[in-house]
Amino acid sequence: MMSSFVPGLELSRAFYAQVVQPLTADVTHSAALIGAGSEVLEFDTERSTDHDWGPRVVLFAAPETTGPLRETITTGLPPTFGGYPTTFGAGHGVEVVDAAAWFDDRLGFDPLRGVTTLDWLATPWQRLAEVTCGEVFHDGLGVLQQARSAVRWYPGDLWRYILACQWRRLAQLEAFPGRCGEVGDDLGSAVLTAELARDLMRLVLLMRRRYPPYGKWLGSAFARLTGTAELGDALTEAVAAKEWRERQRQLGRAYERVAALHNRLGLTEPLQTTTRGFYDRPFQVIGAQRFTDALGAAITDPQVRALPPTGSVDQFGDSADLLTCPRRCRAVTRAVLGEQATGLQSAA
Repeated sequence: MMSSFVPGLELSRAFYAQVVQPLTADVTHSAALIGAGSEVLEFDTERSTDHDWGPRVVLFAAPETTGPLRETITTGLPPTFGGYPTTFGAGHGVEVVDAAAWFDDRLGFDPLRGVTTLDWLATPWQRLAEVTCGEVFHDGLGVLQQARSAVRWYPGDLWRYILACQWRRLAQLEAFPGRCGEVGDDLGSAVLTAELARDLMRLVLLMRRRYPPYGKWLGSAFARLTGTAELGDALTEAVAAKEWRERQRQLGRAYERVAALHNRLGLTEPLQTTTRGFYDRPFQVIGAQRFTDALGAAITDPQVRALPPTGSVDQFGDSADLLTCPRRCRAVTRAVLGEQATGLQSAA
């Protein structure tokens, strides 16, 4: 690893300005660092440089100019830039593409043609983050800012729906760590506590209008949120606890803070934020279904109100082989929605 690490976004910004832009000056184009790569979400470190890493630019051009432009770039690149090779992995770091084809490949649809309810539900959070994070260096085609704005965040009622489905996930599990612990299944209690912690972290990111990234970067993204230090401490203590009652106590601290955050959003009428017993059993829960019900009642769009309680593909699917393939995501989402998928083709 190199001793003087330069973050990939900073490196690529200079790479475009000093190398790529002069090679493309006569061609109308847009350029950005978006798409795959930890540097797009600004999570890269010196460790990231050990494979498939270096100065990168996604260069968008009209279909008829991509071929010649690709040849110009390939022949004009210097062997290194900023101390890093410009050729790595299967080729160099400048991807020359047509915008519509690129977005269709990354998201499964082209946001320049509008975003349907099906598009929103079938697109993984990681892919939405990859398109809306990073940086646009130049937008001569006038397409990148428009496309990124179109998928910056869910429309209001869809946001309520996604949050409602995330609270529902908590409602389905919140009493189980205690129940497992009560029967001596400490491992099961610990595993469920970790699952609830993950869902709470995702919920808070969604509340703060951040697309939760995939597992490797979830904790890093959560830690960057302002005002969540005490919540993070509670979740850390819950996951590290050696006994189910302590897990329950720490989860309760976390639940109450997330419930208070819900009320601050003003998306529903205020709800009580204290934990309560689970029926007459000795388990303390937040009663997460209350938040699901309140969010559902606040939805005014009849199409969104009629959606099943399954949420987006991240909320009902948990396979990397699914979530990294837009075609599969769309097929599975259509199957989950059933006949209702046919009515979700108009832009939301």
